[in-house]
Amino acid sequence: MHISTKFHGEIEINEADIFTFQGGIPGFEAEKRFTLLPLNETPFCILQSISTPEVAFITTNPFDVFPTYEVNLSNDVLTDLQIQSEQDVTVFTILSVRDPFEQTTANLQAPIILNDKKKLGKQYIMKTDKYTPRHELFPSPVKQEVK
Repeated sequence: MHISTKFHGEIEINEADIFTFQGGIPGFEAEKRFTLLPLNETPFCILQSISTPEVAFITTNPFDVFPTYEVNLSNDVLTDLQIQSEQDVTVFTILSVRDPFEQTTANLQAPIILNDKKKLGKQYIMKTDKYTPRHELFPSPVKQEVK
């Protein structure tokens, strides 16, 4: 399948690499089909809409950056995504890339949950004060000392 992308231009992808977001992504409810594309030689991926080239989110595996990060999926999410085991699931967090890059933040409050087997996805908004939608990817040393 041939698609236009925001960061990779025109590319060819396999139908098997498309995730269906039945409810879309908050703010982009009409966008139902996405694929994950690597971003060069970085730990980041692009969650790219299949139908709209401009709709692309830079993501990363939150556990690589925030080792103590926890996601407790609700029964509704487990049902919606047809998750049978932990091995079915991949979690990403959407980044808000800033200039300079050191000011980039991660939305830890609303991770992207993917069922790799069923090719289903959802942005899950966690009801917790533990995480924010703008968690610093690179906390400044000054702020760390104050804590």
